[in-house]
Amino acid sequence: MASFGLSGLKARNGIDRKALGRGIGSGCGKTSSYGHKGAKARSGRGKVVWFEGGQMPLYMRLPKRGFVSRKDRASISCLNLGDLQRLCDAKALSKDQEVDIEVLKKVGAVRMTSKTVRLLAKGELKTALKISVAYASDAATRGVEVAGGKVQIV
Repeated sequence: MASFGLSGLKARNGIDRKALGRGIGSGCGKTSSYGHKGAKARSGRGKVVWFEGGQMPLYMRLPKRGFVSRKDRASISCLNLGDLQRLCDAKALSKDQEVDIEVLKKVGAVRMTSKTVRLLAKGELKTALKISVAYASDAATRGVEVAGGKVQIV
């Protein structure tokens, strides 16, 4: 049974920690429980969670494979068939107009910094469009042709 009064008070799950470095009378003065010298006594003393004690870390021991060009990634925009259909539904694209990168930039479908467009097959296209892109997946090409359109790789 818990006793009432000041003697029955307990800390609230780590919220009420003892204040460190408040003089020798506090019981946690001088070195504030951090001992003498060394990395663990210094300010900003934490280590990153993946630190392995000076041993070569795992992310450096594993083999690196392939090549990823950040420059190319920034200049290529991906566009799905579903996105084109959404633009057609919103009357931003029409049937008789040829869809190329300049048109797509104008309607805001791709970034202004894009140099090329890659057409992908996610979603469904119901409008017959003539599309000029740098890359197109086979499934995307089939999806456009099923809708009655045509894909031209430039």
